[in-house]
Amino acid sequence: MDRLVRGAAVIAVLPASVFPIAAMAQAASVDTGNTAWLLVATGLVLFMTLPGLALFYGGLVRSKNVLSVLMQCYAITCVASLIWVAFAYGWAFGDGAGHNAFLGSGKIFLSGVTPASTAAAAPTVPESVFLMFQMTFAIITPALVVGGYAERMRFPAMLLFSALWLIAVYVPVCHWVWGGGWLQQKGILDFAGGTVVHINAGVAAIVAALVLGRRRGFPTTAMPPHNMTLTVMGAGMLWVGWFGFNGGSALAANGSAGMAVLVTHVSAASGALAWMAVEAYRYGKPSVLGIVTGMVAGLGTITPASGFVGPQGAIFIGLLAGVVCYFATQFIKRVARIDDSLDVFPVHGVGGIIGTIAVGIFVEARLGGVGLAQGITVGRQVVTQLTGVAATVAWCAVVTWLLLRLVGMLTPLRVTAEGETEGLDLADHGERGYII
Repeated sequence: MDRLVRGAAVIAVLPASVFPIAAMAQAASVDTGNTAWLLVATGLVLFMTLPGLALFYGGLVRSKNVLSVLMQCYAITCVASLIWVAFAYGWAFGDGAGHNAFLGSGKIFLSGVTPASTAAAAPTVPESVFLMFQMTFAIITPALVVGGYAERMRFPAMLLFSALWLIAVYVPVCHWVWGGGWLQQKGILDFAGGTVVHINAGVAAIVAALVLGRRRGFPTTAMPPHNMTLTVMGAGMLWVGWFGFNGGSALAANGSAGMAVLVTHVSAASGALAWMAVEAYRYGKPSVLGIVTGMVAGLGTITPASGFVGPQGAIFIGLLAGVVCYFATQFIKRVARIDDSLDVFPVHGVGGIIGTIAVGIFVEARLGGVGLAQGITVGRQVVTQLTGVAATVAWCAVVTWLLLRLVGMLTPLRVTAEGETEGLDLADHGERGYII
């Protein structure tokens, strides 16, 4: 029996004795509480795409296209994950070698990532956890763009465009803002993705809508959501998942994460009520589609500000999001007559712009925020925020347009007229979402 006890003790200490440097490094820097929280947040953000966004978008399209949207969200998740592992993570966050203000380098196929390694951006969690958390952002951003060209882009073109867009648009902007790039050096405040995710996705969606053109029958033919139940279910999943999206961006289980979750919820509620109130005033009845869209507008708009503002700022930002994004949606559809199928630009793009600018104001301590760095005025911070907005809009618009033209030369972008009439479920996948 004594020999068994002694043997068990040897086995228990063997990893630390054989790999003492790795064991000490992990023990010295990694915080288990922070790690546990970021693992949970990673699951929540992936949950936002699958099944949250897939159901939200799936319910909004016509029944003949529901499977195509679900398929697009799933396929983008797979492709983005492998690109992130292959080289995109290194280009976004780098390892120091060849690191510059525009693009990072290194970490090809996650070389150097071990159970004991940590990232410079998150020194208290394992690098594997940090890069997986960031991967979920790289997944949901091109998936959001799907809403701009829903019901008319061919599946092969969609997949190629999404892969190229992730590499050429998302990754550089991610590096600029979070990976030590030039906007981060200028001091931009973007806690969880106002520029990187929402402005990027919104601008890409409206550019895609313009390049592909309108759906057949738009805007004279009514194209209502085919299943609001799916949409409401997906919206609820997005609301819950957004706690990981914003709260996880603190990269620690601390007060910043807690406040980010609080203001995220407050802004979502404010945005939903504001949109509902405008609809009720204009049409006499609030709609279910309106309240969930207002909620998403509130979530997207608070995203860049979530770790920097307090509840008072969150209420104002949410209310502003609900009202401004509502009228932006009306303008795009009814005045500009641009067929951004699922309102990605007026909700995410406009919301991201509002939130990115607003954080420069509501970060002020007297307004309930965390306060600006010493020597930085509100005016100077707002200029920095505007610089980030302008750079993101310009880069995304130009590169997205070029990528669509390139993909269009390699494979047809749009389904045939017959395919659009019968629906992408049959045209692209040979299946039906519902048995008729």
